[in-house]
Amino acid sequence: MLTQLLHNLQDEEIILLRRLREARRHRRKSSKDRDELSLGARVSDHVAATVGSWRFIIIQSVLLVVWMAVNVVGFIEAWDPYPFILLNLVLSFQAAYTAPIIMMSQNRQSEIDRLNAQHDYDINIKAELEIELLHQKIDLLREKEINDLIAIIRSLEAELKERRGGQESAAVPLPRIEPETPSGAVVIGS
Repeated sequence: MLTQLLHNLQDEEIILLRRLREARRHRRKSSKDRDELSLGARVSDHVAATVGSWRFIIIQSVLLVVWMAVNVVGFIEAWDPYPFILLNLVLSFQAAYTAPIIMMSQNRQSEIDRLNAQHDYDINIKAELEIELLHQKIDLLREKEINDLIAIIRSLEAELKERRGGQESAAVPLPRIEPETPSGAVVIGS
């Protein structure tokens, strides 16, 4: 029965189903042996998480306001007078280094997202093939059940013929139902 079911599936579907099952086993094994992230990956993730947080934005905003206030008011000797060229240089330096680090983190994350999307796609295909396989199994069971019922009906017919002695008995006529009368009553005739 199973071999007949497997023959019903297309050869490509069987190969794909086996490949997906093997890929699942391989992913399970590799997830156990997965290496830790490299130093660069950990640093880029940490920098991206820090620079992209509200805490960083608030602290940097406070520092910028203090820097400008100290240089404008002049309680201390102004080391960066208005137009704040040194401040612009510091912010440009910060942007020049954080942008590529954040890009490294985003590239790694996009690769992870791509692998997850491919994994989800493979799971969906596998589920579709497994459901198709289950449908075929149910169809085979239904067909077998129908064949069994037909065999039972035939054996009952044969047994009924034997009990009647091989004669066809006259069928008992069913009562005839007449159409409704004008009063709404139904007349049953004999």
